[in-house]
Amino acid sequence: MKIGYRTIKTAIGTAVSIFLAQQLGLEFYASAGIITILCIQVTRKQSFQTALNRIFACLLGILLGIVCFLALGYQPVAVLLWILVFIPLTVRYRITDGFVTSAVVLFHLYSLQRVDLASVLNELALLSIGVGVALLANLYMPNVEKELKQLQRQLEHNFSVIFKEFCFYLRNGESDWDGKEMIETAGLLEKALDLASRDVENRFVRQENSYYQYFVMREKQFEQLERMLPIVSSLHLQVPQGHQIADFLENLSNSIHPGNTAHIFLDELRKMREAIQRTALPQTREEFEIRASLFFLLREIEEYLYIKHRLGKNQEGKVAALG
Repeated sequence: MKIGYRTIKTAIGTAVSIFLAQQLGLEFYASAGIITILCIQVTRKQSFQTALNRIFACLLGILLGIVCFLALGYQPVAVLLWILVFIPLTVRYRITDGFVTSAVVLFHLYSLQRVDLASVLNELALLSIGVGVALLANLYMPNVEKELKQLQRQLEHNFSVIFKEFCFYLRNGESDWDGKEMIETAGLLEKALDLASRDVENRFVRQENSYYQYFVMREKQFEQLERMLPIVSSLHLQVPQGHQIADFLENLSNSIHPGNTAHIFLDELRKMREAIQRTALPQTREEFEIRASLFFLLREIEEYLYIKHRLGKNQEGKVAALG
């Protein structure tokens, strides 16, 4: 059994909230712990947003509750009316995650059979303790850079393997590759983007996240690899131009890293395309179709490289602007 950091924070935060509310002599002091549980989220940004939503929802819920109780008394029909009116309001103001907390507050007032200054202050104190402790607990977030770097290395390894398999097929016209790296890469990208996105939301000062940009770039490049796969697998006939592209892809497979050297390969690709265009025209229909597929493959490779090249240009522009 594995206990995560969020579970530990929730347990400690809940206990601290109940302790503080109990020491202050508040009624329904255990509810402070419930509020803390509801407010602890995956990221700091989500935690602050949830806290604001719950505070606003509770204030709105208390005001509406006072109206319902004064109009209908402390009867179930008053609760019915409160729910019928309050839920549409939470949807309207996008504070639906504060409904449960507001309902807890309303039921406290219903149980007390009174709405006076003391009871309202008691509920506001419970809310303040529960939310405050949750926000303090969520100030701590583990450093995920090590995991992001590991995902980065795994992705680069898979990209390299995929290109090498493309090379093998272009040179031999057949392969026993099962394509598992393609499936693995899709899962790695999903995990990496989720983790990098959470890392962005854990920052107090909004700033560019290089890991998030990197994984978005790799996701776009992976889409190009998926487009290349059926083209490569259709090239059964071996031709010299296919071997040239295979040599190029082999060099590219050995140069997959976070740095931006795409401009070098784009220049090499341009020269290779020009050299292929100068070769003799195909003599058979099959050779013509193969040559056309190879040029289509070159366009996909070029777009793959431009994706990385554009990221590098954007980063250089931002550095220049800051300078």
